[in-house]
Amino acid sequence: MYAVIRVRGSAGMKKDIENTLKKLRLDRVNHCVLVPKNPSFEGMLKKAKNYITWGEINPETLEKLIIKRGRTAGNKRLNKKDALRIVKILEKKPVSEIKTLKSVFRLNPPSKGYKPVRKLYPKGALGNRGEKINDLLKRMI
Repeated sequence: MYAVIRVRGSAGMKKDIENTLKKLRLDRVNHCVLVPKNPSFEGMLKKAKNYITWGEINPETLEKLIIKRGRTAGNKRLNKKDALRIVKILEKKPVSEIKTLKSVFRLNPPSKGYKPVRKLYPKGALGNRGEKINDLLKRMI
């Protein structure tokens, strides 16, 4: 499973990239979504690589993300018991099948900031980070 975070705003963005970000449910900067690893999503990520960063999320970071930033319908926080149950379900099913969990996680800007937001990782903040996305998420939770 990939964690995808929007890093840049929409000024000067092409329409096809804007549509791709809407399909990924990334409407604002510092929003995060979880998407499965499959070729269709990987194509969408590569298309929008100049506006987002992504990588493989590990179970510990996923648990922290859902406990701290997970919301239910009505924008209510999850209690720890429900959050742990959802983490176990996510190991088998995609996020879109869990109706009680909102699909977008609203995050804080990272402590110590982003690297330059116009360059690809490792020199900047954009593109595929692999396992290093967990470090960024911990700074944003």
